[in-house]
Amino acid sequence: MSDRKLPAPQPNAETETFWDAASNGVLKIKRCGDCNQAHYYPRAICPHCGSAKTGWIDTAGSGEIYSVSVMRRGEGAPFAVAYVTLDEGPAMLTNIVADDLDSLAIGQRVEVVFTPTEDGAPPVPMFTPRGG
Repeated sequence: MSDRKLPAPQPNAETETFWDAASNGVLKIKRCGDCNQAHYYPRAICPHCGSAKTGWIDTAGSGEIYSVSVMRRGEGAPFAVAYVTLDEGPAMLTNIVADDLDSLAIGQRVEVVFTPTEDGAPPVPMFTPRGG
């Protein structure tokens, strides 16, 4: 993973709070005030019911691997791309950071880590196996 360069995110009005929290080591998602469903990626309108009554919540920063694929070709390879189902409910497309990518498994518990970008800030949330 150390050879892989991550471009700095480009925050906008809907994602600025998300990236500010990431800079402080906190993974935030949105929750709807009408249907109470959590969602990721950050957006103002709830994808479940269409309500504009969404608000930010801190996550526990943990979840489990729903699906995972190890990329073995291309720049920065090898690296793992995965959907992680957060403990709060939504699935998040992300990368898994691990010494042994072949040991990753569906259902494995993971926790968030914040990976620096080329420009240094804000970092990108990724996941690593729990306890690793």
